[in-house]
Amino acid sequence: MVSVEGLKVEFGVKPLFSDATFVINAKDRIALVGKNGAGKSTMLKILCGMEHPTAGTVSVATDTTIGYLPQVMILQDDTTVRQEAQKAFADIQKMADRIQRMERQLNERTDYDSDDYMALVEKFTTEHERYQMLGAEGYEAEIERTLAGLGFLRTDLERPTSEFSGGWRMRIELAKILLRRPDVLLLDEPTNHLDIESIQWLEQLLATWSGAVVLVSHDRAFINNVSNRTLEISCGRVIDYRVKYDEYVVLRRERREQQLRAYENQQKEMADIRDFVERFRYKPTKAVQVQQRLRQLEKMEIIEVDEVDNSALHLKFPPCLRSGDYPVICDEVRKEYAHLVFDHVNLTIKRGEKVAFVGKNGEGKSTLVKCIMGEIPFEGNLKIGHNVQIGYFAQNQAQLLDESLTVFETIDRVARGEVRLRINDILGAFMFGGEASEKRVKVLSGGERSRLAMIRLLLEPVNLLILDEPTNHLDMPSKDVLKEAIRAFDGTAIIVSHDREFLDGLVTKVFEFGGGKVREHIGGIYDYLLSRQAGLSAQASPSGQSSHSSQASPSSQSSQASQSSQTDSSATASYAERKEQQKRQKRAEKAVEESEKKIAKMEQRLKELDNLLCDPKNASDMTLVTEYTDIKRQLDEEVERWETLSEEMEKLQNN
Repeated sequence: MVSVEGLKVEFGVKPLFSDATFVINAKDRIALVGKNGAGKSTMLKILCGMEHPTAGTVSVATDTTIGYLPQVMILQDDTTVRQEAQKAFADIQKMADRIQRMERQLNERTDYDSDDYMALVEKFTTEHERYQMLGAEGYEAEIERTLAGLGFLRTDLERPTSEFSGGWRMRIELAKILLRRPDVLLLDEPTNHLDIESIQWLEQLLATWSGAVVLVSHDRAFINNVSNRTLEISCGRVIDYRVKYDEYVVLRRERREQQLRAYENQQKEMADIRDFVERFRYKPTKAVQVQQRLRQLEKMEIIEVDEVDNSALHLKFPPCLRSGDYPVICDEVRKEYAHLVFDHVNLTIKRGEKVAFVGKNGEGKSTLVKCIMGEIPFEGNLKIGHNVQIGYFAQNQAQLLDESLTVFETIDRVARGEVRLRINDILGAFMFGGEASEKRVKVLSGGERSRLAMIRLLLEPVNLLILDEPTNHLDMPSKDVLKEAIRAFDGTAIIVSHDREFLDGLVTKVFEFGGGKVREHIGGIYDYLLSRQAGLSAQASPSGQSSHSSQASPSSQSSQASQSSQTDSSATASYAERKEQQKRQKRAEKAVEESEKKIAKMEQRLKELDNLLCDPKNASDMTLVTEYTDIKRQLDEEVERWETLSEEMEKLQNN
C-alpha cells in the first residue's frame, strides 16, 4: 500500500533519521516508537504528504487513501457536531447528487432507444451499485455509532462545536477520519483526549480495521492491544520488529545488550590502537605500522548505542509529616453549575491509600479535586484530615513556573540532600537531558512545562498527592519512573487518569464518576473494568433474550425465572456479606485507632513521670513511683491488645 525507500530527514547538522526503508501492508497495525524528538510525528507527516524528506521516496499505491490525525490541529466552529461529522461523507453526498440528477434526466427523456439514453442508463446503474456498496444509505447511523463510541450523547449531536472544549473537538476530527474509512490510518497520540471507555472502543474498532494503521502513542496498554508490528526510530535509523509492542520490548532489550557488548569491544580495540600509536609514534622503525593503525582507526564505523535507559532510575519522595488516619472525608457533597455535576458524594480515603478517579470527561473528576483543594465552593461537608500537606498537579501548574530560570535552576531550588547530586539523572529521565537542562522556562512548550512541574512536585515534602492527568506529556520511561515513585510513596495519592497501564498495580480502589454519582470499587483498575463489563452484560442480557421469550415453553420459562431469582438472591446475599464485611473492617479499624490513642497518652504520661522522678526532690515520692509502675503495666497490656487487634484488622482487610 505504501512503500518507503531510503528516507532521510535533516533539520540540523545531524540527520533526524536516514536510510529508512520499509513497506506498509494491508492489515498492518504498526506502533511507531522512539524517544521524544526521534522523529515519530515527522515520519507520520511525511507518510501523509504534509512534509517532504531531504532524500528518499514514499510511494503510495494507486487509489490508496490516507487519513491523518495530528496531535494539534486548527478546528472549525461554525457547524453542529452532526454537520461536522457529515463532512466525512462529502464525496458520497456528491455521488448522491449525481445519481439524483441522472434519475431526473431518465424520467424526463423519452428517447428510450437511443445510444445516448442507454449509456445514461448504464452509467446510472453502475453509480447506484457503487453507492450501495459503500453503504452510503446508512451513513447517518454510522455517524451516530462512531460519535457514541467516542463518548458523545445523542443530545450532543445538534449542539454547535464551539460549545465543546478542544479535547472534545479533537474527538470530532477523529470521528471524521474514522468515518472516511481510509486505506491507511495515521494516528498521532489519539488517546490524549479520550477516557477509558472510548479508548477501549477505539481499540476494538482498530482491531477489525480493513486497512493499515500506523500510530504513535505513549499509552502502553493501547498500543499493545492494537499493534502486530513495531517500527522503532533509534540512533537515526528505523528498525522493523514484526511483533506487537510487548514482544518488541523484550527483543529491544536483547538487541541493546548486544549493542553494548559490541560497543565495549570496539572501544577497547580503539583504545589499544591509540596506545600503540602513542607508544611508537616517534620510532622510525614503527612508522609503517603506526600509519596502518591510524588508517584502521579512520575506517572504523563507530557503533552507536541507544540512549541510556533511565527507566531504572529510582526516585523517592522526601520524608514528610505523618497525616491523620483519614486525609479526605466527603459527606453528602454536591456541586452544580448550570447543571448538576454530582450529588450525595460520600467517600473516605484512608492514609496510605492510592485511589483512582475515573469516568467520562465532564462527569466531575477534576471538579471534585478542586473541591478538595478548596478552589471552588460546594454543598455538604468535606473534611481534610490532620497534618495533611497537599501536593497538587494539574495542567495549569505549568503556568506557575518562574520563566526567568533555566530547567536545571528550577529543580536545583527545590532539591534537598543527596537528590542535588542526581539532578541531571532525574532531568534525563523526564526528557531534559544534555543541553535541554539549560533551556529557559520561557522557551519551553506546554508539554515540557508540564513535565518540569511534575519533577518539582516529586521533590516536595507532601503526604497527599493529587495528580490530574499526570501522564499526558510523558513518554513510557518517564511514566515508569513516576509510577515507581508513587508506588513507593508513604503518603496518600488521588490519581485522575485514563491510562490503564499506569494505574495497573498502583491503585487499590477506584471511584467511578458518572450520572451525577460517585461509586466506589474495591480493587485495581482491571478489577473495576471487569466488574463494569459484567454489569453491562447483565443489563444487556434481558433485552437479548426477549426475542426468544415468546417461543420458550412454560417449563423453561419457570426454570429461567427460578434461576433468575436464585441469581438475584445470591447477588443480594453477596452484597449483604460485603456490607457486613465493610462494617467489621470499620469496627476493627476504630478499635485499633482507639488503642493507638491510649498507648500514645500513656507513653506521654510515662515521659512526664520520668522527668519528675529524675529530680532528686521526687526520688522518694512513692505516689509517683506507684503511678509509674501501674501505667507501665497498663501500657504493656494495651500494646498486647493493640497487636491482637491489628492482626484481626489485617485478616479482615485481606479477606
